[in-house]
Amino acid sequence: MSEGKWSPPGWMYRGRKPESDDAYLENMTRVIFLAGLSWRMIDEKWPSFKRAFKDFAIDKISKMDDQDVDRLMSDASIVRNRAKIIATVRNAEQFQYVRKECGSFRRYLENLNKSNNYASVIKELGRRFSRMGPSSARIFLYSVGEDIKQPME
Repeated sequence: MSEGKWSPPGWMYRGRKPESDDAYLENMTRVIFLAGLSWRMIDEKWPSFKRAFKDFAIDKISKMDDQDVDRLMSDASIVRNRAKIIATVRNAEQFQYVRKECGSFRRYLENLNKSNNYASVIKELGRRFSRMGPSSARIFLYSVGEDIKQPME
């Protein structure tokens, strides 16, 4: 990283798109857990997140129940935030609906109105997905290779 200039971390898809819906969910989850926390801490814990959330397999996460949430709440290797854990499960369920409606999450994004620096997309993500406020939605879109104005500017 050059002095005075920000560059995106390696997990962000810049100049390319995630290869699967699971990869989109993983980035969405990462952005949600990053909110209010240290990027470094989340990076260090991310391998444990991948294990805890079944490598972000949408079909597996969407089947998680209250017992799974309780188990994750006792897992010190991840951030134990009940609202964010539940959001991950609900968002996996929404990804399943998106697949039924559009075929894939990428196709869903491609069909949304991206004018005005993604204003409509940001609102849609906030409406449809848990814990996707405007800031998180912007960072998520940037992280998955969308041509949104860099959130760090």
